[in-house]
Amino acid sequence: MKKTSLALSAAVALAFLLPAPRAHAASTKDEIIQLQTQMQQVQDQLQHLQDSQAASMAVLQHTVQVTSDDVNKLTQVVSGLQQQLNSDSQNANSQVSGQIQNLNDSVDEVKTRLDQINKTLQSLQSQLQNVQAQPAGQLPACPPGQLGPNGQPCPAQPATNGMPANGQPAAPPAGQLYQSAVADYNGAHYNVSAGEFQQLLQAYPQSNLAPSAYFYLGEIAFHKGDFSDAINNYQQVLDQYPGSSQAPSAQLRKAEAELRAHQRENAIRDFRSLIVRYPQTPEAQQARSHLNAMGVRITPSKPSAYN
Repeated sequence: MKKTSLALSAAVALAFLLPAPRAHAASTKDEIIQLQTQMQQVQDQLQHLQDSQAASMAVLQHTVQVTSDDVNKLTQVVSGLQQQLNSDSQNANSQVSGQIQNLNDSVDEVKTRLDQINKTLQSLQSQLQNVQAQPAGQLPACPPGQLGPNGQPCPAQPATNGMPANGQPAAPPAGQLYQSAVADYNGAHYNVSAGEFQQLLQAYPQSNLAPSAYFYLGEIAFHKGDFSDAINNYQQVLDQYPGSSQAPSAQLRKAEAELRAHQRENAIRDFRSLIVRYPQTPEAQQARSHLNAMGVRITPSKPSAYN
């Protein structure tokens, strides 16, 4: 009986003890379910946040791409405007340079015509003085190739044994004399060539070959190292034939001869003058190169207001 009573007591005690673990297990299961629910909510919120960020990033990338395209288009427009501005500026400078050169050419042509008129007037004055100096009834001296007092060309002087009446040998034609002088120059026979060019200038001072003759005389003196004589001959071209095609070359070579003669300031002045008077010529480009090599400004700097 005692054993039976103890068994019953144990059974009762066990019955009281068993419900407590079941209640705890149920509570733990509910917490797990609650935690899982919360985790699912967090995951849903995180997924929603990621989707929102992806959408925002796509919008931002699109905005950046559109802005970049706009910047590229604006850059192209600015570049095109800059190129057009540079082109317009170059065209304007070219037009101004061309107008300046045309103006200088016109001035040189007027100077050449004035020189010819002055020489004609001097010849007429000389003829008039000869007429006044001749005794009455005697015809004045009349140089061949010019107009006499009666308005008719002067006759050639009669030749005796192949010599003209004045006793001086007749000069070859201007073209023949010029070609011979150039050939001797190219053959480095400078003394012979110089004599032929001088003969050409004496016999045919009004010839269109005279500017080239003076230029070659300058070249001969330059080759000989006589830079003073070279400068003088180049200056003859500039003074007597400013409208000649030899004028730009003469001014360039004159400045180069001045450099060789240690006349630096004169050379700089002539280089600058060449660029202003003949801006579009090859000689002007060479003058710019000389000034750059000398470290000199192509255009003189303006004096300071405080000087």
